[in-house]
Amino acid sequence: MLSVLYEDSDILVAVKPAGVESQSARGFAKDMVSEIRRYLTIQARNPQNIHKLTTLSSKGQGKNQPPYVGVIHRLDRPVSGIMVYARNQKAAASLSSLMQQGKMEKWYKAVVCGKPVDNHSVYVDYLRQNQGENRSEIVDKSAAGSKRAELSYMAEASTERCDAGESREYSLVRIRLLTGRHHQIRVQFSGHGTPLYGDDKYGEKTAPGQPDLLALCAFRLSFPHPVTGKRMEFEMEPSGGAFEWFKENPS
Repeated sequence: MLSVLYEDSDILVAVKPAGVESQSARGFAKDMVSEIRRYLTIQARNPQNIHKLTTLSSKGQGKNQPPYVGVIHRLDRPVSGIMVYARNQKAAASLSSLMQQGKMEKWYKAVVCGKPVDNHSVYVDYLRQNQGENRSEIVDKSAAGSKRAELSYMAEASTERCDAGESREYSLVRIRLLTGRHHQIRVQFSGHGTPLYGDDKYGEKTAPGQPDLLALCAFRLSFPHPVTGKRMEFEMEPSGGAFEWFKENPS
């Protein structure tokens, strides 16, 4: 079921589960746009919400057309977290502009292998995307196709786990994304020696019997409402996989 945190006639804020595409997916795979359209259609057909049909028609959407769902930002398929979608083109244009101006704040939590050198720091790197392999890499600033990538983080807790008979340290980190590059968090933490747990693309495969979910969650989202300008703030608690370690044994 779709977990909706907030909705009005202009925006809808929902939690994207891990494993679900944040935009329209090919084939029969689940995606957030389809799930939101289904939710809005069911809501509009409820006799208690009949006014919603009038609202849709007044904004240029016929009764037989699917509800408008504008994709503003994206999360990788393995990543869970909070996302905002636009319910009309005007709101979509406004939200996109706010994001380009850096007025949409995105915070993540991740479990990384090892412990960062500093408990609090800023990573600034230059990344280059290889679209053919769906990967990005840290390159020199002068490299063709390089783009500046910046984030700040704070290590919140650490724990030791036994993997294949060997004790290893893991850390829970809070991250503020300051730029939005392809696989940015995953690439930067791997490049600085602490890959995300469960990231077999940039890190290492998990040990047998261990949770293999990518331990990355967009747990907080803040932005001005595209119509009213009111500051909207949403937060969730990451759960499942390696995040459960820090509920069992925080330190």
